[in-house]
Amino acid sequence: MHLTIWNWLLAVLPIAVILVLMVSFKWGGSKAGAAGWFTAIAIAVLFFGANMKLLAFAQIKSLLLALDVMYIIWMALLLFHVADEAGAVKVIGQSLPRLTADRVMQGLLLGWVFASFLQGMGGFGVPVAIVAPLLVGLGFSPVQSVIMASVGHGWAVNFGSLATSFQSLLAVTGLPGELLAPAAAVLLGIASFGCGILVAYVGAGWKGLWHSLPAVFILGSSMSVVQYLLVTNGMWTLGATGAGLTGLIVSVLITRLPLYHGNIVGSDGKTESANGQPSLFISISAYLFLIVLTFLTKLVPAVEDFLGQVQIALKFPEITTALGWVTPAEVGREINIFGHPGAVLLYTSLIAYFVYARSGYYKPGAPTRILQKMGRSAVKSSLGILAMVGMALMMSHSGMTYILAQGLSKSFGQTLYPVVAPFIGALGAFITGSNNNANVLFGVLQMNTAQLLGLSTTLVLAAQTAGGSLGSIMAPAKVIVGCSTVGLNDREGEVIGRMLIYGVLLLLLMAVVTTVLVLSGSTL
Repeated sequence: MHLTIWNWLLAVLPIAVILVLMVSFKWGGSKAGAAGWFTAIAIAVLFFGANMKLLAFAQIKSLLLALDVMYIIWMALLLFHVADEAGAVKVIGQSLPRLTADRVMQGLLLGWVFASFLQGMGGFGVPVAIVAPLLVGLGFSPVQSVIMASVGHGWAVNFGSLATSFQSLLAVTGLPGELLAPAAAVLLGIASFGCGILVAYVGAGWKGLWHSLPAVFILGSSMSVVQYLLVTNGMWTLGATGAGLTGLIVSVLITRLPLYHGNIVGSDGKTESANGQPSLFISISAYLFLIVLTFLTKLVPAVEDFLGQVQIALKFPEITTALGWVTPAEVGREINIFGHPGAVLLYTSLIAYFVYARSGYYKPGAPTRILQKMGRSAVKSSLGILAMVGMALMMSHSGMTYILAQGLSKSFGQTLYPVVAPFIGALGAFITGSNNNANVLFGVLQMNTAQLLGLSTTLVLAAQTAGGSLGSIMAPAKVIVGCSTVGLNDREGEVIGRMLIYGVLLLLLMAVVTTVLVLSGSTL
């Protein structure tokens, strides 16, 4: 299949349709994704030689890939709402500022550490919606609050939401997590320092930034190292959650340092609030259960073997288009029904619900409210993932993605492409509002381009998902949600303008690190 301007423009059309509909016409990801899916099918059949066999197998494959990701999304949202309905999330958020009267530290604890923890366990806009009002309550301006909460959790998006974005990247590229996790963890670990520094600067200016540097170094190092250790040992679903939880624990120790101690605000030493809300320990217990269960399923062979007895796996034959593009025979995505990360989340949710219920933290009707909230949060994102994964597989199986990769490789070359790779991921996330969607749209494209240029596939894909993580925090859809929680409904443009500046700085950091690693011949 040869590259021409005409077939390159045809290949890019499905992606262009999504971008135009979402930017110019304000369509949601599910509707725009469906339009892109129909466009990809039409172009694949009319211009790239796709037949009915290719259409059928590509869509069955995409359904398996989407189910693999959605299993985690639905169960991650279930766990979040189980904890939120019990008041656990509120208790954690209100407890952190009481550790210190130091204003800079309060901003870091909420805007960076707590927001990252929330991204790890829930994501989907939750960090900004919860943290921004808390920051306003501490005296930060509404604009500061939205920016701090948005920037603070950007580094945690890829391995956040129980690694749904990373899982999407694995699904569409077909590469193992053991191969991609180390490089992604290194880039995002470096990004975590940038996020912490920017939160301190936005909250307290240059003076506050210098004051915060020791804390940023200690917190950033602890969270980055824990995330790296978890994801490189097969527990990428715990990457951001474990890192955020570590940050919460280390925060308690840092606030005991003379530099940040100050006067402790509102601490009465009680373990349970007067309103019958969970104690801080009980609030965090759900995530301690998650960590224990994940360790058991990953590190204890007997448990892993027992839970892995029921799996869904389909074999797919070789498929060839009329133009000669070949998709080799392969086994589709295997879904481990009872040992899947989604299943572990379900077990955790049931245990957590029992603990919170026995402690008397639920009001009547809690199960119904939990399921309703979960459904409202998950349906639209699930429809978007189904459509976009279907489109991505259609483009890949018909050779359209390869044509796009040829065009990019010829345009930028081996030297410049590592600089561009994070910005491609960021563009997808900025437009669609989701690193999930960005990885689905551009994951295979970045992989093919890296292969054509002879670059490290792992580093380029790490740059893709790191860029998508940081790009998602600038997405207008997420900024609008954050602004609505602090009364900035008429000032979204001001917030987005400042967010773009900070986001581009973080992306430049990723571009520099990626380029240095590529030029040095790193094998991460």
